[in-house]
Amino acid sequence: MNKLENDGEVAVKEESQTDEAAPAVRKTRRNRRSEGTIQGILEVTEEIILESGAERISILDVCKAAEISRGTFYRYFASQEELLDAFSRHKRERFYASLIETTAPHTDPDARLEAMILFISDYIGHTRARRLLIVAPEYAMNWFQRIFQDAVLRFQDVLGIVFDSWDERLGVKLDRELVCELIIRYVLSEQLVPASPEQRRNMPQRIERLVSALVTGKTARR
Repeated sequence: MNKLENDGEVAVKEESQTDEAAPAVRKTRRNRRSEGTIQGILEVTEEIILESGAERISILDVCKAAEISRGTFYRYFASQEELLDAFSRHKRERFYASLIETTAPHTDPDARLEAMILFISDYIGHTRARRLLIVAPEYAMNWFQRIFQDAVLRFQDVLGIVFDSWDERLGVKLDRELVCELIIRYVLSEQLVPASPEQRRNMPQRIERLVSALVTGKTARR
């Protein structure tokens, strides 16, 4: 599968169970120029959504902002719905690709967890997720719901060595799915109730203490 498909910009087939019901984006011959055109369309789509909300986006506005004709737009997307669907997958895959790139070099469990939490903290503090929730709340909530189960699975993969270490330290087999779900719910709650910078810095230790408390009834202070 090539990079364009990984970004979810043109979906020839669905990437996961969460997208089974999503309409497939129109198939096209791919080259560097078409990839650039699609990237430009998705970039202006984000700007329009952040400015006016998903409900007010129009194909005409997208074409004007991207400086393309309607014919060029329909070469890649059959409708506004398909555009928004491709944009959602594009943002999701960009997030996961950056997460893996950031955490993969860290083979020490504690360093891997810290790298992931710092990445999430930076994502929350320096991306447009909160702005999207303000200007397009219904679209944002639907997007969060769509990616939730997929995110639980992907976080388990990223934190594999962390869970192995925790299992050994605590002497039990942790419910990895549940722990990842709690972490993701924390990420989503940050959109509504932001933590202080100090709380974010201490989040790796706080998460491990939470896991220890759930299993043993005691907190692990390290």
